[in-house]
Amino acid sequence: MKMRYAMVCSSNQNRSMEAHSLLKRQGFDVSSYGTGAHVKLPGPSLREPNVYDFGTPYKHMFDDLRRKDPDLYKRNGILPMLKRNATVKTAPQRWQDNAADGSFDVIFTFEEKVFDMVIEDLNNRDQTLMKNVLVINLEVKDNHEEAATGARLTLELCQELEAVESWEDSIDEILTAFERQKGRKLLYSVCFY
Repeated sequence: MKMRYAMVCSSNQNRSMEAHSLLKRQGFDVSSYGTGAHVKLPGPSLREPNVYDFGTPYKHMFDDLRRKDPDLYKRNGILPMLKRNATVKTAPQRWQDNAADGSFDVIFTFEEKVFDMVIEDLNNRDQTLMKNVLVINLEVKDNHEEAATGARLTLELCQELEAVESWEDSIDEILTAFERQKGRKLLYSVCFY
């Protein structure tokens, strides 16, 4: 069964893009989004993040940060991350503005507050299709190592979902087995489009 996936984190930079990149390379139909008001990237200090609007091209962010402090942003992994992101798509997209992108079968989030925002948004949309969508939260710390681990775990779950005739009939067993094998607690909900 070929399904359509969405990967969602706060800024559509690290966790969602790492998973988007890996799934895309594996041939999945995948998109990615952020739920924040703005795209935030680490700056020289916690109080000085780099803030961009959604839709700002990854290449523009890359050039901006390389101009500001190439050593810092190379050392903390932001420049390589932005370079990777630019090979996947042009710019970060906001989940709440994605209605024109069509519907998804499965949506992965990587933080509980993002999970809650996606579910709230889905519940507030006009439900014209009356189509089930599975929303799964796999908690992933927002750093490069954890994002890579989270992407691999997401790929495994997507492969399991693709292997069954109907995820609706076997989702409880799939997620329970995954939690047992991987030691990761998952949240999930079924919403309607």
